Amino acid sequence: MDKYSYIANSHGAYIEELYNSYKQDPSSVDEGWRKFFEGFEFSLKYPVNGQANGHANGVASKEAAATGKADPAQIRKEMEVVHLIRGYRSRGHLLATTNPIRPRLDRKPMLNLSDFNLTEADLDQVFEAGVEVFGRPAKLREIVDALKKIYTGNIGFEYLYIRDREQKQWLREKIEKEALNMNFSIEDKKHILSKLNEAVVFENFLHTKYLGQKRFSLEGGETTIPALDAMINKAGELGVKEVMIGMAHRGRLNVLANIMRKTYEQIFNEFEGNLPDQVWGDGDVKYHMGFSSQIETPSGQQMYLKLAPNPSHLEAVDPVVEGFIRARADGMYNSDYDKVLPVLIHGDAAVAGQGIVYEVTQMSGLEGYYTGGTIHFVINNQVGFTTDFEDARTSIYSTDVAKIVDAPVLHVNGDDPEAVVYCMHLAVEYRQKFNKDIFIDMVCYRRHGHNESDEPKFTQPVLYSYIENHNNPREIYQKVLAERGYVDAELAANMDKEFKALLQERLDMVKQKSLPYAMPKLEQEWRNLRYATAEDFEKSPETGVPLEVLEKIGQALVKVPEGFTTLKQIDKLLKDRKQMIFDTKRINWATAELLAYGSILAEGKVVRLSGQDVQRGTFSHRHAVLRDAQTNAEYSNLDHIQDGQGRFMIYNSLLSEYGVLGFEFGYSMANPNALVIWEAQFGDFANGAQVMIDQFITSSETKWDRWTGLVMLLPHGYEGQGPEHSNARPERFLQLSANNNIIVANVTTPANFFHMMRRQLNAPYRKPLVVMSPKSMLRHPLCVSSLEELTTGRFQETIGDTYADPNKVKKVLLCTGKIYYELLEKQQADKRDDVAIIRVEQMHPFPKTQLNGHIAQYPNAKVYWVQEEPFNMGGWTFMLRMYSEQPLEVIARRSSASPSTGFAKIHAQEQAEIIRRAFE
Repeated sequence: MDKYSYIANSHGAYIEELYNSYKQDPSSVDEGWRKFFEGFEFSLKYPVNGQANGHANGVASKEAAATGKADPAQIRKEMEVVHLIRGYRSRGHLLATTNPIRPRLDRKPMLNLSDFNLTEADLDQVFEAGVEVFGRPAKLREIVDALKKIYTGNIGFEYLYIRDREQKQWLREKIEKEALNMNFSIEDKKHILSKLNEAVVFENFLHTKYLGQKRFSLEGGETTIPALDAMINKAGELGVKEVMIGMAHRGRLNVLANIMRKTYEQIFNEFEGNLPDQVWGDGDVKYHMGFSSQIETPSGQQMYLKLAPNPSHLEAVDPVVEGFIRARADGMYNSDYDKVLPVLIHGDAAVAGQGIVYEVTQMSGLEGYYTGGTIHFVINNQVGFTTDFEDARTSIYSTDVAKIVDAPVLHVNGDDPEAVVYCMHLAVEYRQKFNKDIFIDMVCYRRHGHNESDEPKFTQPVLYSYIENHNNPREIYQKVLAERGYVDAELAANMDKEFKALLQERLDMVKQKSLPYAMPKLEQEWRNLRYATAEDFEKSPETGVPLEVLEKIGQALVKVPEGFTTLKQIDKLLKDRKQMIFDTKRINWATAELLAYGSILAEGKVVRLSGQDVQRGTFSHRHAVLRDAQTNAEYSNLDHIQDGQGRFMIYNSLLSEYGVLGFEFGYSMANPNALVIWEAQFGDFANGAQVMIDQFITSSETKWDRWTGLVMLLPHGYEGQGPEHSNARPERFLQLSANNNIIVANVTTPANFFHMMRRQLNAPYRKPLVVMSPKSMLRHPLCVSSLEELTTGRFQETIGDTYADPNKVKKVLLCTGKIYYELLEKQQADKRDDVAIIRVEQMHPFPKTQLNGHIAQYPNAKVYWVQEEPFNMGGWTFMLRMYSEQPLEVIARRSSASPSTGFAKIHAQEQAEIIRRAFE
């Protein structure tokens, strides 16, 4: 139960001490006490008819006025009224009539008069505490009536836990003034009714026409449609240009039709199973698809609306929406987050049960993931599939996650559309003013089972006995309007007739005209790209950078501003960089990486890199952001290459994989001219984000025709660090590889890494890139490249052997990644020019033509695949699938349930055995 700041049954000495503090410095006490003491002093100075306001004992009041000392007994009763007011503000939501179907559980709100040592005899007494509600003294009866109307009606407000005083006071004033005087015009009421009509028409039509087909209807929660409509219109009035919605399948088709304005014809075609005019890839079911539209609001604003495509994995779309919106704000509105609005629509079971909701909420105030506040709208069906809410969460509310970021929550009855629309207006205003998250919990119900062919009475017989005879929100609202005289019987009848005519029109499948769509800037730039072809992967495009550009980037990488104090280790790092770039002209991995990013920035494009510890790098290699040793001030060298360069954004993330990778995927999907990178601390930590990998990154193009150039850097390699720090699970990515959907690489030289990263934006298409990135290779003496290799050339999908003698070679070793250097060391040490080592730098799309060209040099040789990973992991099974030109044998660790041993000595023995077998 929420606590409040005042102490019940306050001791007189404590109150007097507080009053003395107030007299010395009014700002030293809480605002509520301050207002009370102001009113108390006023009543002492100007008693009414010889009695101080709020106290029957005029003698005590006169004595207090004469002595200037507070009367503890008098204050105590006043304070009980203050406690009562605060009690309603903090716990009134527990009594609010938010459930349209059944009585609420008794949550022990403790809001009876007796809970505050008050009685009915006090109801007609005037109390200074009325200032807290009305700005003036008031009778207790008036105070209680107002509090009940505000806090225990069809909206339950949760906000008193917010620690920011300005936000809390703003909410309180909006709630207590507007909720008491909530008033919609007749036209507003008719508009709300018309939107309810649209929602009900749509569901009735589908239920009639496509009986038995899954549609995950909105029935019971139709008020969602006027709510979203109100949100969009209000947002437009307050300067929002783009709204992006993320939601699961429940009600999605209704939102597509009645909010996004997707035509009924398009939706019906999907129900009929008709293929679209153009088909690319495998497609997805109709209630997973996304949509974009451009609308004009009633007040004349042009707005872009987007509904993100999503899989069945509930809440997985949340970080994708946030990342997309962040990219739009950065790329189109100069990071003005008031121009964009992310809206996440949750189910009650999912918002409480899915950990990604916590991750995304925790991200909301972080610099790297800030989007200016999200409106969370919960369609609270009071059941998750077949699970009762009592089994779905420990917390009282499904929205209690909001409290981790002090986000207010508005619980509202879904059968009261005016209350829901009021909550939406309040939410948009709060978001635009404070740029913080806010939650709306619309309590409603689900008319049918989880899908339309499911029988809900198997598991919720009592609940569904209530639901089956319950009128829908449109019928309830129409009746209320008619009874109150807002809509006369004739108008109500006409609306009903229009409702039926609209239904018939849809049944007859009258064609609708699609809305025009003027493509915004970033989307136009996607149009400059094309689908990739098989030929694209036969030879990569040229990606060299002129030497003068590299040297300009190099100058930025070796300098710090005047007065910037560096650690001794950073001094050495800067000297080493300078020596590599300007003296020896032989560069290591980290320098090549920074030069690649710098070259992209110099072209005016964006580089965004996030993940755990990425500014320094897990292995202390990158140092893209330096810290002043005395002030802790940050300095990013790549921000200082030249005027007009692109933005370099590098953020150490919170300790999350799932949420952060989803955010970066969303960002990459929005901006084709941004190199967006997520780096795992260790490669195998990516399995914490497997949903994003399987459902979005590797399949978004074939399912939804949505492209991304996202890069995943996954540190990988067997160096004796144990099962959790050795293997990025390349076999999983290779198993997901088909139809050139993703690029999977394990490169061995700084130059090839440089060209590979530049290819991401230089290619005329976009593909996700998964890199098994190095650990020990970062400092391997042989893992260097000449600066000249960066100025010319392209990414090499395979690299041949220049040492082996083709006339002697009897054995060809195919490998990828770090194991190459161990094989090379053995080859060179033993002078084995009869063994050729060919590096497969890119595993997928599989470079068969290039590989055949290398192997053809050794017609008498037997070919082996060599890997560090166990037999049942790594690239071996993929090679069997992709390369059938000649028999392959494998040299690997034995099959294992764990990626590696945890014992260093055993690791060393196993590694030595792989090398021995390769050269025996």
